[in-house]
Amino acid sequence: MSLQYERRGPQTAERLVIFLHGYGANAADLIGLADPLEPHMPGTAFLAPDAPEACAGVPGGYQWFPIPWIDGSSEEESMEGMDRAVGDLTVFLDEAMAREGVSPEQVVLFGFSQGTMMSLHVAPRRADAFAGVVAFSGRLLKPETLADDVQSRPPILLVHGDQDEVVPVQSLPAAAEALEGAGFDRVYAHIQKGTGHGIAPDGLQVALAFMRDVFGME
Repeated sequence: MSLQYERRGPQTAERLVIFLHGYGANAADLIGLADPLEPHMPGTAFLAPDAPEACAGVPGGYQWFPIPWIDGSSEEESMEGMDRAVGDLTVFLDEAMAREGVSPEQVVLFGFSQGTMMSLHVAPRRADAFAGVVAFSGRLLKPETLADDVQSRPPILLVHGDQDEVVPVQSLPAAAEALEGAGFDRVYAHIQKGTGHGIAPDGLQVALAFMRDVFGME
């Protein structure tokens, strides 16, 4: 299926930042981050797709896959949903790069929560490395299969609030350990002090510096 998306930035882009929202949110939830980032990232377009499935009980909200302890789905349904979402996201990424005329090394995936889970799962399993992955407040799914599945190792920034009440902050070191164990040599981490399940100004500043670095912006 073709994912609906929002776009900000110049008509002809030199590079892309693709926001992947969390469970129950939508494209509008993250596309607003383009406003503070755009002045520091000239020539960059920002895209935010809606996840492929409507989220039960959240009007206007979408999910990449069901979450059993929230929606009562089975583990099997959750994994099937994730596999479908991986296929849909892969098609979206390929179409977006073709439409914008950019290559993978000109693309950063920027995920939040369930969008981070998708980013950390999809990026390493693509043959051509993205410029980088910014991963806020999520976790690495299926860490046990990563070393066997990995095809590329883009730089990764993991960011988490130390007061996160939705996804425990311990998910960050667990993800870093699994990534490093799978041969990723550019894994960076930032803990947002006093922050819950969200994106704080200090986290966004670190993400901006990381993106400028991996894009080679002076």
